[in-house]
Amino acid sequence: MCVRRSLVGLTFCTCYLASYLTNKYVLSVLKFTYPTLFQGWQTLIGGLLLHVSWKLGWVEINGSSRSHVLAWLPASVLFVGIIYAGSRALSRLAIPVFLTLHNVAEVIICGYQKCFRKEKTSPAKICSALFLLAAAGCLPFNDSQFDPDGYFWALIHLLCVGDLFSVLDFPFLYFYRFHGSCCASGFLGFFLMFSTVKLKSLLAPGQCAAWIFFAKIITAGLSILLFDAVLTSATVGCLLLGALGEALLVFSERKGS
Repeated sequence: MCVRRSLVGLTFCTCYLASYLTNKYVLSVLKFTYPTLFQGWQTLIGGLLLHVSWKLGWVEINGSSRSHVLAWLPASVLFVGIIYAGSRALSRLAIPVFLTLHNVAEVIICGYQKCFRKEKTSPAKICSALFLLAAAGCLPFNDSQFDPDGYFWALIHLLCVGDLFSVLDFPFLYFYRFHGSCCASGFLGFFLMFSTVKLKSLLAPGQCAAWIFFAKIITAGLSILLFDAVLTSATVGCLLLGALGEALLVFSERKGS
């Protein structure tokens, strides 16, 4: 079982890394910035692969009533916002910057759980949220490649992500069809989604959070070597602060599980 969990974790990290790097290459290097086409391609490829997986017995798809489908419509709109805004932001921002801004969605979720669900929040999780918020808030003032449009779309992206997970009941399976780009991205987006579902089902929340954190670290680090990114000492400080915040989040999840 331990070996199986490790293989699932490594598969997730590989899909996460490959998906982001492929999307960034097509969006930034090839300048293919048509989010609507991304969404259509991901939906087509993801739907076909999901159907094949269902036929092979790899995933279980239960029939849903019309009322359930109607209840998913608000989340579907947010999902479109995630793809569209995420594609716009990723085409203009460096991957480490994008991931640091993306992590603010965790702050939205934490705030919703604390204020509306009245859930008990550990000091480590509160500190994590503050660090993530501080890192994202300082980035625009220290980013030597500051792009106002990129930050604007990143803000829309993280608001959609935060609202989707904190407010609405939407099938987890559909979220991980990340902003698609080319044929490879369509398949990678599906396998990222599939490996994430497996990761969530086999591992405890703390272990899952640790694998996601590790995937983000290696993706951000490798992207600096592959794509043009000017990182000043102040920008690096913001990124490290964000990493510290997410590390605290992993610690709080492991402690709570």
